[in-house]
Amino acid sequence: MTTHLSRAHSFSTAATRYAAHRPSYPPALFDAIEHLAGRPLAGARVVDVGAGTGIGTALLAGRGADVLAVEPGSGMAQEFRRALPRVPIVLGDGNALPLADGSADFLTYAQAWHWTDPARSVPEALRVLRPGGALAVWWNIRDHATPWADAQAARIARFLGRDDEARHTADRTSEQTTELDFRRDRLRWTRRVTLDAHVSNLATHSAFLVLGEDRTATFLTEERAELRKVFPDGIVEEAYVVDLLVAPRP
Repeated sequence: MTTHLSRAHSFSTAATRYAAHRPSYPPALFDAIEHLAGRPLAGARVVDVGAGTGIGTALLAGRGADVLAVEPGSGMAQEFRRALPRVPIVLGDGNALPLADGSADFLTYAQAWHWTDPARSVPEALRVLRPGGALAVWWNIRDHATPWADAQAARIARFLGRDDEARHTADRTSEQTTELDFRRDRLRWTRRVTLDAHVSNLATHSAFLVLGEDRTATFLTEERAELRKVFPDGIVEEAYVVDLLVAPRP
């Protein structure tokens, strides 16, 4: 049995692949964050927690935010510094933020809030946010509306012995953090990638990273063959739902 902690720290072993193959986020996401928070990102002091390789951080900075990144993994932080050398980053996590009280207008978590302990991370968010600030958490979740994506999810679940999708993560977050009044939006988007890039993205997920290279490689070889039947031209259209929760601080 792998632990939650071991999965949380597994990403640093695959930081380069993570940066190359993980999906980004649509521009409409940041419009939705501003709408639900009732304030703009431009000029705001944003702390991006669990920043990883900086996929979300770069987009926040592109909206004119003054961003500080917080990341617990040394491997991910190294890749972040390579990609975003002008954005400051500190080692830390959401359970014990290395930040002063009332120092942020936004706290953001892209694909990262579920790695925290809400009993600790919620008080930390309330401590660090300024009055009128907002906590924004979101996840890219695979949309299984198409038959091929649904079939792939079933194959992954059989291989892992469980349904590892995080499609209900936002629901659990809103239920577990009653101290915050979450507002919600869901945004659908797609991207087209090569079959190899799609398979490489699968390999960057923690459930596969903790299995070891041999077991993962066996599954991915079989999965690539299955996908080749559906996408003979080698181009995969991935569909996502971004599940967004925003909680303004009183």
